[in-house]
Amino acid sequence: MKPTPVFGITGWKNSGKTQLVTRLVAEFTQRGLKVSTVKHAHHNFDIDRPGADSYRHREAGASEVALVSGRRWALMHELREEDEPPLEEILARLAPCDLILIEGYKREDHPKIEARRTETRDRGPLAPTDPNILAVAADHLLPEETLPVFDLNDVPAMADFIQARLDLGGHGA
Repeated sequence: MKPTPVFGITGWKNSGKTQLVTRLVAEFTQRGLKVSTVKHAHHNFDIDRPGADSYRHREAGASEVALVSGRRWALMHELREEDEPPLEEILARLAPCDLILIEGYKREDHPKIEARRTETRDRGPLAPTDPNILAVAADHLLPEETLPVFDLNDVPAMADFIQARLDLGGHGA
């Protein structure tokens, strides 16, 4: 079975990654594709709140807690003393879909678009040191950039680019 195509959105903090990923998910979904996402979070994030039953299960020592309702389910895995799992291990856990969009994971080896905003310009571009960055999405002009450059708001054009690069089915914009 062929692995699910993946494409990443990378960039510095506050570069517009999350907004771009959510808009791409909506665009690809409108085009008839089933999309999943993986977001890399830093340090000790938590999706659970103190006092909730599932939080209490984890605090008691459960290594995994599944939270299930009639509308959605979530599986939380507590790493305890384990290392953060590699991206490939997370991708293998996802249900079948047409495309996986990855937010973050700057150093991983998958095709990416780098998001850049004026307010993060002083951090420097990532593309010169990452051959997996195939294009840039920016809210300002980049006359010196050698990669394809998209306006940060031109989501249909970026979706076309990703769809062409990954040879995805579905219909274009």
